Amino acid sequence: MRVINDNHVLLNIPIEIQEKFQGRKGTTGNVLVAIHFDLRFTYVLARWEGSVHDSRILGDALLKSSDLKIQKCIK
Repeated sequence: MRVINDNHVLLNIPIEIQEKFQGRKGTTGNVLVAIHFDLRFTYVLARWEGSVHDSRILGDALLKSSDLKIQKCIK
């Protein structure tokens, strides 16, 4: 089983592209991380600027990566 979380992280990026990464929390980027419950990282995506919505990042990860799979929950 995996847990997915999306967080803003403070960045130190080149001045030429800082404008893309400006948001309400400063110069930030989005990092999407999937981990197993034993705390092993299974997937990391760290290329989106801070102003992008979480659903767009998840959608991109699901379309472009064969490493990230969402399993159906069984009740």
